[in-house]
Amino acid sequence: MADETHATRPFGFWTATALVVGGMIGSGIFALPATLAPFGWTGVAAWVLTIAGAAVIAWVLAELAIAMPEATGVLAICGAALGPLPGLLVAWSYWVGIWSANAFIAWTAIGYLSVFFPVLATQWYHCLGAVAAIWLLTLLNLGGAKGSGRFQLATTLLKLLPLIAVVVILAGLALGIGGRFDSAPHTPFAASGLTSALTLAFFAVVGFESASVATERVRDPARNVVRATLCGLALTGAFYLIVCSGIVFAMPAGTLENAPAPIALFVERFWGHGAAMAVAAFAVIAAIGCLNGWVLIQGEVPLGLVRAGMLPPWIGRTNDRDVPVGALLVSSGLASLLVMANANSSASGAVEVIVLLTTAATLWLYVGACASAWVMNIARPAAVIGLVFALWVIWGAGWKATEYGLFLMIPAIPLYWLRGASTPVEQPA
Repeated sequence: MADETHATRPFGFWTATALVVGGMIGSGIFALPATLAPFGWTGVAAWVLTIAGAAVIAWVLAELAIAMPEATGVLAICGAALGPLPGLLVAWSYWVGIWSANAFIAWTAIGYLSVFFPVLATQWYHCLGAVAAIWLLTLLNLGGAKGSGRFQLATTLLKLLPLIAVVVILAGLALGIGGRFDSAPHTPFAASGLTSALTLAFFAVVGFESASVATERVRDPARNVVRATLCGLALTGAFYLIVCSGIVFAMPAGTLENAPAPIALFVERFWGHGAAMAVAAFAVIAAIGCLNGWVLIQGEVPLGLVRAGMLPPWIGRTNDRDVPVGALLVSSGLASLLVMANANSSASGAVEVIVLLTTAATLWLYVGACASAWVMNIARPAAVIGLVFALWVIWGAGWKATEYGLFLMIPAIPLYWLRGASTPVEQPA
């Protein structure tokens, strides 16, 4: 029985934490110093609020996991609390956000890889490389969650190295070793820019819910999902605040704006070109590790919905390693189509479309989770705060993003009716 449990629930605390950290640390942190640089001190405030808001929502997710450890994940809990159709709409929107995020992460990984192989900088080769990355990691995940989890743990440890290097440099600057913080004035705090900065910063922390979504793969979920979610968010949030804000204030104002690789630019300034190239290599590892985690999740979401009786059973058919092959292939196929659909767009235009789609789709999970906690009378004060925060971020994303998010829920409705008389499927022990 123990062997069977380890086969179907291969993730302990450390692997579940790696799933959370790996899902958060991907491409966002390697680009956000440039994006948030114009905001100056407003960006620092945005990071503090982002981490605090995410921590409240993470606490709600943890309380839901404790209340229903037998559930296949937070998406199934939403279905149980809000009703099958509202729960399915939230979950479907989140699933769209996952495969669209995979398109963005793969795109970013190849962008950093083009530093070493310039041919990948051309638009078509860039797209083909991103598609290849998606399918290589899809093949890895088809081998089962155990192998994917090991790969996730290894890449998570490696992706922390460039961020640790930045922290070391910042500590040296603070102590007067090897340089100093730039004395040029940066943009002061402005409340008018807080919502925009908050929305940008929040994009980088999406992923802290990974262990809650993959509850079915975690041993002793009432204990390990809670610890992994909170510890992973605390570790990553601290890195984000120190690294992003530290880089912005260590560099002259305006230097980072529009920089394609701001962390590499920072390291090059203080440690030289060789160190910057090493950071670029680790950025590729970070993106690939993040992509691996999200490829796993993109298959787990439909599987969990089938086992909760919210989708037709044929969608969740698995192989002998309990991998939802069809759901995984369809998800990666849609991510590949999204990449290729932007092959004729400019790089910035393609990124904007994919990021907008991702942000619009994923935010509804947090709304659904907080609403579920309220309905179930679980951590109600935190649920209210989390709900207000999530709606604030949705408002900051703009009406266009909100419309995208609502529109993308529509295809789930026919599948809901096609589920027929399906009942919740008992997952393996």
